[in-house]
Amino acid sequence: MNSIWSDHIQGVMTLYLSRKLRFDDAFWDQYDRLFQIEHHRALSILEIGCGPGALAESLHRWYPDARITAIDRDSRFIAFARANGKGIDFMEGDATNLPFEDQRFDVVVSNTVQEHVEPTAFWREQRRVLKPGGICLCLSARKGLRCTAPCLEVTAAESAFWDRVSQTDDVIERYGVGKYWLDEAGLPAAMERHGFSEVSTGYAVIDLTPDAPKYAPEMAEAMIEAMRENDLEAIASAHAPDAGDAVDAVNAKYDERIRLYREGIRQWDTTVSVTMVVRGIRK
Repeated sequence: MNSIWSDHIQGVMTLYLSRKLRFDDAFWDQYDRLFQIEHHRALSILEIGCGPGALAESLHRWYPDARITAIDRDSRFIAFARANGKGIDFMEGDATNLPFEDQRFDVVVSNTVQEHVEPTAFWREQRRVLKPGGICLCLSARKGLRCTAPCLEVTAAESAFWDRVSQTDDVIERYGVGKYWLDEAGLPAAMERHGFSEVSTGYAVIDLTPDAPKYAPEMAEAMIEAMRENDLEAIASAHAPDAGDAVDAVNAKYDERIRLYREGIRQWDTTVSVTMVVRGIRK
């Protein structure tokens, strides 16, 4: 069982809830413009590095006539995805050695995967499994912005917990996180170098502001709960004793944020994420 990513980098719910927001139907028009995929065609689409399956679920909604296959190395992610994402073929597998025959898919898509995978194998395998004329979509997170509500600032209990926990900063060295990151010019250039043509770039700007009137209460509270889950899973991933005070503090401050929202006391805290979409065609 491989659970390195879910154990040490991002927990299942942190990754699932954050991606569920970023790929919500509210933002579909942006992705539609950038993906340029026919909506009602019996396409075969592969997502590489699908995590717990949030993007695959969106692809299943957005392209109802397509067959969606999604693959990830992390066993916990795939188990969660299979339990929650219906109508999608989820399987464990490696982006550098895809378990598919040549020219199998019409579209391959990856989201925040390229920066963690050796480039030659990453691009080679996608080109290999794509049909001639097939579409390669590489999504990559870019610098966004975040403004935190005063009630969500780090508490004394959280600070005390993290001060007690022995922290190491060798995640990149141990697990290759972000080892192959490319800037906004380097990413499309890499796609061209590895055999793709008609390369184009664009950006999806995802505004997650709970107090914005354009969002329904369910969506607004989902934004707050995703942040809560991120903080709770970070504490859990430390595998440290005596975490109860920190957990209680996290829950208390997010309960307060929910209360303020429900009472119409606006904080205008926001997270704006920027996703770069690089699109190319297999020659």
